[in-house]
Amino acid sequence: MSQARPDKPFVIAGRTYQSRLLVGTGKYRDLEETRLAIEASGAEIVTVAVRRTNLGQNPGEPNLLDVISPERYTILPNTAGCFDAVEAVRTCRLARELLDGRNLVKLEVLADQKTLFPNVIETLKAAEVLVKDGFDVMVYTSDDPIIARQLAEIGCIAVMPLAGLIGTGLGICNPYNLRIILEEARVPVLVDAGVGTASDATIAMELGCDAVLMNSAIAHAGDPVLMGAAMQHAIIAGRLAWLAGRMPKKLYASASSPLEGTLS
Repeated sequence: MSQARPDKPFVIAGRTYQSRLLVGTGKYRDLEETRLAIEASGAEIVTVAVRRTNLGQNPGEPNLLDVISPERYTILPNTAGCFDAVEAVRTCRLARELLDGRNLVKLEVLADQKTLFPNVIETLKAAEVLVKDGFDVMVYTSDDPIIARQLAEIGCIAVMPLAGLIGTGLGICNPYNLRIILEEARVPVLVDAGVGTASDATIAMELGCDAVLMNSAIAHAGDPVLMGAAMQHAIIAGRLAWLAGRMPKKLYASASSPLEGTLS
């Protein structure tokens, strides 16, 4: 009898996605590299920093939506660069205007420029306002299980604890807190920030995360297009390994082939 876990679809705001990899659009050399890397990743949800990216608010400048089509991808506007709740709420409302009334947003409220660690107090304030205003809020947060629980209780549709500080590539710094968040989760849990290479993404998925969001790990790679493809496979491998269930760890050896009944 199989001991595999039952699979369940990855659903965000009522829509089912095949890919469990979400990617950002910043830090690439140009829009063409952005397009190619995202295509190679197989991602279906693409996050965009509204305060740093032209989505049509600056006529005459290159528009990201010309290469990342909203007809092909779900555009997830984020509030990167916001340092208080008021600023974050204003940015989400601007995004809704630019994207024809779509309510899906990624909320992130940062504490300072040096660490880019989430300001959880301002994040909670902004989340309450946005949920009441009809937004579907995916929220970047610390790896504090209590804060993650509170954000879900407010009505956020996904919680996105960091694995490591944004852009550091340090990987999963505290898997134990992530495990607690996952045990208590009533909404999808996505690792957001800290992934540096494919094995980091696989570990996040092996822990049981529903998905992983990344930007720097692909954009800062020596070959972003190749790394985008690597990340697609890493996410799939990690998900399958979690579903299958790993073998138990043992202190001593256990032969792959039994010794009983062997010829002497």
